[in-house]
Amino acid sequence: MAGKTRTSAAATGKTAPKLQPGEGAEPVLLSGGNPQIAKGYGDAPVQAYIAAMPGWKSELGQRLDALIERAVPGVRKAVKWNSPLYGVEEGHWFLGIHVFTKYVKVSFFRGASLDPVPPGPSKQKEVRYLDIYEKDELDEARFAAWVKQASALPGEKM
Repeated sequence: MAGKTRTSAAATGKTAPKLQPGEGAEPVLLSGGNPQIAKGYGDAPVQAYIAAMPGWKSELGQRLDALIERAVPGVRKAVKWNSPLYGVEEGHWFLGIHVFTKYVKVSFFRGASLDPVPPGPSKQKEVRYLDIYEKDELDEARFAAWVKQASALPGEKM
């Protein structure tokens, strides 16, 4: 390579390819440690996202995914906007997960209709959040109840 220099993708204005975990590269982590996973439908992209969640968040992601699957057999999954989404009808989602620096945010898209209402308020009238920090004890029974309730409501079209 005498006389040639390597130029980064950022310097050329080109986008570097997004690699899934296991494709020979560490996953790209965006702001707050959120994994950058290519948009996709089904279990595989969601599992790639969960595997790329940093540190303790990956184990939590596995627990949440398993709880959601048990609460809603046959749940549909996708990764859109670098977040796993869960739904019962194609293109209609009742729950999403997103990684932040210090916690994992679970978004219930019709959370204001759940009983009890999840604790995290939103600027959006219907949305409620559950923020889970590393030292938090996850109330699995309550979470599963919220998931079952949320899955019975009309999903958010995205």
